[in-house]
Amino acid sequence: MTAALKIEPIPAFSDNYIWLLHDDTNAVVVDPGDAQVVLAALSKRNLSLQSILITHHHFDHVGGIAALTEATHCEVWGPTNPKITPVTHRVKEGDTLQVLGEPMHVLEVPGHTLDHIAYLGEGVLFCGDTLFAGGCGRVFEGTHPMMRSSLAKLRGLDPETKVYCAHEYTIANLQFALAADPHNATLAERMQLCSSLRERNIPTVPSLLADEIATNPFLRWDAPSVVENLAAASRLKSPQSDDVFAGLRQWKDTF
Repeated sequence: MTAALKIEPIPAFSDNYIWLLHDDTNAVVVDPGDAQVVLAALSKRNLSLQSILITHHHFDHVGGIAALTEATHCEVWGPTNPKITPVTHRVKEGDTLQVLGEPMHVLEVPGHTLDHIAYLGEGVLFCGDTLFAGGCGRVFEGTHPMMRSSLAKLRGLDPETKVYCAHEYTIANLQFALAADPHNATLAERMQLCSSLRERNIPTVPSLLADEIATNPFLRWDAPSVVENLAAASRLKSPQSDDVFAGLRQWKDTF
């Protein structure tokens, strides 16, 4: 995306990030679960809200839509799920929208929820709760093969893509990653860096997709070290990729 477009996190609830994109005049927000923190951020920066982008239907991502649209009359882009209201533009895989003059492509990434989509711009990915820094979302509505397929789609993007996920879960995710991939030196270094950031209350996101590929076990279902360690933990049904991923996700669910 062009240097003129700024991307900032708006903290919400205990660990959410609502992403604010703006050009110093107009703004777009991604997954505004809380309208009040968005309105405060807009007022502080003297911005006009043009659009809302929604990735999936969970309340901490959609709870602020009604109040924001009432206050600003902005457009709302979201998945083809009628439960999400109000939405002015329903989008699906392959659709492209303009965000403050920048093209944004829609990717369908079901698993966490069946309606989950992501927005891919030039060098940036807004992926909601599908891919996290060091982890991935729980599989609530889909299946483990569905979630792995969605993550495989994201893993295939340009490794220089910045990943803007929706939660500050990184330290807990990396603690699990170290259990799943304990001999990964790059992962150990990442934990040190992210711990230092959190000690200073600095967000650990966005992350770089290349770093996720190197350290995130949920993108490393075919890494021999991960498969071997899963077997050593007696959590490997088979070395088939979907079974490796399922074993990892089920382990993380109770970690």
